[in-house]
Amino acid sequence: MPVFQIHHVTKYIYNRPVKESVNQVRIYPVASAQQEILQHEVKISSDPDLFFFIDYWGNRCADFSLIDAHTSLIIDSRVVVRTIGKEKVEQTVSYLADVKKAVESDFQLYELTRPEEIKSVKAINSIIASLDYKSKTVMQIAEACCNYIFKEFKYIKGITTIETTVDEILDHRSGVCQDFAHVYLQLLRTIGIPSRYVSGYICPNKNGMRGEGATHAWVEVWIPGPGWTGIDPTNNVWVTIDHVKLAVGRNFDDCTPLKGTFKGVAKQTLSVYVSVGYEDGHVFEELHDVQMFVSESEKEAVRLAEEAAQQQQQQ
Repeated sequence: MPVFQIHHVTKYIYNRPVKESVNQVRIYPVASAQQEILQHEVKISSDPDLFFFIDYWGNRCADFSLIDAHTSLIIDSRVVVRTIGKEKVEQTVSYLADVKKAVESDFQLYELTRPEEIKSVKAINSIIASLDYKSKTVMQIAEACCNYIFKEFKYIKGITTIETTVDEILDHRSGVCQDFAHVYLQLLRTIGIPSRYVSGYICPNKNGMRGEGATHAWVEVWIPGPGWTGIDPTNNVWVTIDHVKLAVGRNFDDCTPLKGTFKGVAKQTLSVYVSVGYEDGHVFEELHDVQMFVSESEKEAVRLAEEAAQQQQQQ
């Protein structure tokens, strides 16, 4: 089974000091029957105390705070992980009636069958109608939805952000792994199949998969019998030994590697560096400057602060 060395650095830079930063991280790979964590080291700016807990979805998380003024926040994670799952997912014969029966007695499964409220309901229903899904098994439905996204949506970096909605993705029919995962979830949940968002890494070692070396997103489908089973609409494959799982949830917001707040008026920039080292010595690395959503009120606050700073310098 393959062993991967993954280096993941999240770096926030502020153009003026901020303080009382309160944060939550989900950067701890899942230890399971599919992957074994051999070594993991996390370093955070100023070495704060970490308060660990397990969240609603079963993810290992940690809260921390940086009270003093600072102009940067860096989270440096280095993990060695062995994937030990099967190299091929076996087909299972189960149908929507089997899913419905299970959902009736499991509230969390029920939660994960509720699609997001969107404007483009007709577009989603049109896609589903084209799949002729009613006679298919759950796995065949999952494959059909995955194949549709893979063929009909273009993989283009830089045109979406973490705030991009399902409606917007359906409109321009393009995006990256996170966008495809959200559309895929909308399709499956509209049909009534429990499904959840997965964050992690893809480690295919030069075999042409999209998303290599970066943080990646895919979906887990709940299938009667085997249970949660990963499938990757960005690459149109079932998840086996090339994916390393970090966290699961209803959508990206439940799985984001870092979220938090701070006091202060400052422009912030975010960059994410990920490298994946393979057993053959090959290393794939990527540095990504993340396009961040900034509200109009935040823009105005920063503008006023900059004007005040300029006036102070002139005095």
